[in-house]
Amino acid sequence: MAITKQEVEHVARLARLELKENESELFTEQLSQILAQVEKLKNVSTENVAPCAHPFTVKDHWREDVSSGNRDTSGILANAPDREENLFKVPKVIE
Repeated sequence: MAITKQEVEHVARLARLELKENESELFTEQLSQILAQVEKLKNVSTENVAPCAHPFTVKDHWREDVSSGNRDTSGILANAPDREENLFKVPKVIE
């Protein structure tokens, strides 16, 4: 399936993109190649392929949730815009 230069310019106009003449021609060629590849994929048999969300086996790597002890809060709160004792003070966001 080929795409025309007019279709590329129409989509660019809808997306509020300003294309130069050489860009319109380049994108027309590139999008036509992409659509040709998609057409090839339509002919691939996927009957015996199980559906998956990711092509690779993914394993989450979580660290243990352990306390690292007390930290020196003076260094942590040194750049805080507002603080109350050893806590960050933030503006109320719920009425």
